[in-house]
Formats: sequence, structure tokens, C-alpha cells
Amino acid sequence: MILMEHIIREGHPTLRTRAEEVTFPLSAEDRKLADDMLQYLINSQNPEIAEKYNLRGGIGLAANQVNSLKRMFALHLEDENGELISFVAVNPKIVSHSVEQTYITSGEGCLSVDRAIPGYVYRYARITVKFMTVDGEEKKMRLSGLPAIAFQHELDHLNGVMFYDRIDEKDPFVQLENSIPFGRD
Repeated sequence: MILMEHIIREGHPTLRTRAEEVTFPLSAEDRKLADDMLQYLINSQNPEIAEKYNLRGGIGLAANQVNSLKRMFALHLEDENGELISFVAVNPKIVSHSVEQTYITSGEGCLSVDRAIPGYVYRYARITVKFMTVDGEEKKMRLSGLPAIAFQHELDHLNGVMFYDRIDEKDPFVQLENSIPFGRD
């Protein structure tokens, strides 16, 4: 079971290293990593389990964050229609995206960052993605809103990019043209 102590924090070199493509079929070790990452997110969103194990709530977790340079991440969240989006993406890619951008008005957070970093992180508002499931099946899906933002956040991790790298240093709250705010309640 992944606990907060297994999640590496900013400053660790693995977070700045590009993860490697994963080969199929997945090894037992890779499959366990995928299952454990998704289970962490599920556990972290359950108030009783989160409190018992002192887990910070998360909607996404990349392999880099548990010190593994494998191109895979887990997402577990609801879309704007209340539909559960829960999967592990292996070797994920964005195949197309909107011109329009979006950002979370309250800013992004990260399980590997123990401080609040103010500023807007611009992401594509809509994306079409491809990835492999843990069973080696290719999936293609369209994402918008928070799922699209989370997918891009985790994909950045696999490329060694932290969310705050995307905040304008001179003007953290700069309003980009062709962008729409995404508010979280």
C-alpha cells in the first residue's frame, strides 16, 4: 500500500527525469505499481481511510512520484457530469487538443509539493488522448474540464515537468487570451 512516506517530494531528482516507455505484457512489478497507484487515490478520497493512514487527497498519481521511472499514471475523479473516471494510463499521449486553454482558479496542487504555490497553470481545455491499459488494450478518449487538467498534470510528471514550471514568474495571475477559468467548489 502506498502511503505519503512513499511519495517523493520536490527537489528529488526522479521528479525531474523523463520516465521510460513500458513494454507489454506488463511485468508483475509494473502491474502491482499500477494497482497500488490507483488504490492510493481511491483510499485518499475515502475520509476514514485517509484519516487512519494520514493520506493527502489526490486525483492523480504518476509513477515518478513514487520514485519509479515508468511511463504510467493513475487518475481517479469525477467529470463535470458526475461520471467516475478511474484508470491507469500506460504510455499515455495527447493526440489532439483544443486551441482554448483553461486553468483552475484556485491553482493546482500536487502530492509531491508540500506548499501552496499561487498562480494560474494553463492547460488545454479539451484533449483527445491515447494510452494502453494494464492489460495492453489501447484506449482513446476525449477529456475536458478537470479530467483534462489532471491528465495533463500527470503527463507533465512523466516528462519531468512540475506544475509550477508553467506559472508565469513575472505575473503568476496573468490572463491569457482564449482561456476560460475552471472553478472548483
